[in-house]
Amino acid sequence: MNMNNVNNIRVIISGGGTGGHLYPALAIANAIKKLLPQTEILFVGALNKIEMEKVPAAGYNIIGLPVKGFQRKITLKNINVLWNLYISLKKSKAIIEEFKPNVVIGTGGFASAPILRVATKKRIPTIIQEQNSFPGITNKILAPRVNLICVAYENMDKYFPANKIKLTGNPIRQDILQNQNILRQEGYSYFGFNSQNKTVLSLGGSLGALTINESIYNNIEKFTNNNIQLIWQTGKNFYFKALDLIKSKNIQNVKVFDFIERMDYAYAVADVVISRAGAITISELASVAKPAILVPSPNVAEDHQTKNAMVLVANDAATLVPDSVARQILVDETIKLLNDEFRLKVYKNNISRLSFKNAAEIIAKEALKLAYVELK
Repeated sequence: MNMNNVNNIRVIISGGGTGGHLYPALAIANAIKKLLPQTEILFVGALNKIEMEKVPAAGYNIIGLPVKGFQRKITLKNINVLWNLYISLKKSKAIIEEFKPNVVIGTGGFASAPILRVATKKRIPTIIQEQNSFPGITNKILAPRVNLICVAYENMDKYFPANKIKLTGNPIRQDILQNQNILRQEGYSYFGFNSQNKTVLSLGGSLGALTINESIYNNIEKFTNNNIQLIWQTGKNFYFKALDLIKSKNIQNVKVFDFIERMDYAYAVADVVISRAGAITISELASVAKPAILVPSPNVAEDHQTKNAMVLVANDAATLVPDSVARQILVDETIKLLNDEFRLKVYKNNISRLSFKNAAEIIAKEALKLAYVELK
């Protein structure tokens, strides 16, 4: 197929359950549309998960499957999971037969398993995109069957067939990469902050990170006493508790959000970022060259967030604070880093070397290549 015959290219993209799997999927979709605007894209996700709201908001169609993740302990709930998987496989077969995709892309999570399994059985070209340094179980199971595996870390041939791997980095939001000087000035105005004072950005994901939130909550005076500005993303569960604290103490230099709409501004003004060690957040931190203190979540499969964070620690590009001691030392470690200009510079330089800024476009080109589109 050549560029004169690409009006009927159809792509299915599947992945979700969490923002870490969804946002790369949206970035890849946007990159495909930029390269080939007439491409028809359909998302397939899990019912009642984040993708069912965010994908339509981004302008794409989505079909939800009743698929659910397996419980890691032995439980009767897994019988229901198996039944939902069976229904999801049948529905995936119907979706593929009706939509007739030229290529199917999975970005991980249990949401992507049924549609990719059906696509590989029907010999439709397939790609999986693995965000983490330690792959999820869905991608490990699918790896021998797919055509291409796009990864964000080196040495992934420990887990995947070497001849299928392409090092691309993780697709990230492009808005955070705009002119940093302009974003910084607009950001100080947006948050009502003083450009002369240091700023910390605390991220806990869409649901929040209880350890990080409680660490800040119990030590909020250390920010105010040191004249440190704080952008505090709490997630939905902790939002009102944090807001009540700030209002009761009439604290002016702390801004609380359940979800930050303008992450481009938040990253631009941040001197240090406190965060979990999700793969996409780490990729964003590398792309905007921000010094970070990472608190890996202990509640993820195979402790993959610690493995992600250790890649940065090994490159002298971030500080790792274990979740188990974060409530005692996180805020003190943050202030110590904030006051260490040499360490800040080292972290900025080293983390920026780990960045991939064109991952979405590279993966989009690989997908269209598998769909037999020759892009100039």
